[in-house]
Amino acid sequence: MRRTNIYLEDRQTEALDRMAAMEGTSRADLIRRLLDRAIEGSDRGLEVDLQVIDDSFGAIVELDLPDRSTDGRDEHLRRMWGHSA
Repeated sequence: MRRTNIYLEDRQTEALDRMAAMEGTSRADLIRRLLDRAIEGSDRGLEVDLQVIDDSFGAIVELDLPDRSTDGRDEHLRRMWGHSA
């Protein structure tokens, strides 16, 4: 492995740091993986992403979601926007 210095804009550094923290890795490791992906070709990355999405279709058979009609959200929004019930 060779050391390489590059200049990044503040927004790039901040974005990389956020992504690295979310993935539990270092900025350097994230940059290496992003570069590998770019070198291999973005189409391959897109194909992999689309395959993951396709493979996950139907993985969640049933969601146990709360009944939104009783959570008071609708009434709260009506009050905020000045609409009567």
